[in-house]
Amino acid sequence: MALGVGNPLSRDDGVGPKVAERLDGAEGWHAIDCGTSLENASGIVAREHPDLLVIIDAAEMGLPAGSIRRLPIDSSDRMLASTHGLPLEFVIDRLGSTVGRVLLIGIEPGDTSFGEGLSSAVEEAADTLAEILRSGTLDRIRML
Repeated sequence: MALGVGNPLSRDDGVGPKVAERLDGAEGWHAIDCGTSLENASGIVAREHPDLLVIIDAAEMGLPAGSIRRLPIDSSDRMLASTHGLPLEFVIDRLGSTVGRVLLIGIEPGDTSFGEGLSSAVEEAADTLAEILRSGTLDRIRML
């Protein structure tokens, strides 16, 4: 299961929902666009008990725009999801035993100003990440 988090009205912050959109219908994936409220998907996650829960959001990591990294749970404050609603660590903790493993994936934003549409580097990263997830090659994503 993949949860895309972000605000598409803040340009590159909308990368999580964009990846979820691109995964929609992919074999083996239930992708949900959570918008700015990751916690709204917690009921679906609890009901489905996925072995793997991937949370995708823009993350400020100090890397070039479009960089994709796996993040340790204790680095969840780097993800912009922490600014959208409840703190990300709190939501993950509440999911507790309903998921096998949680994987955080951040994409470095280039532009989070008001407006729609991803920058070209982040658009390309969304395509790349969707393909990585579809192909099941998560080990290609480096850890921060």
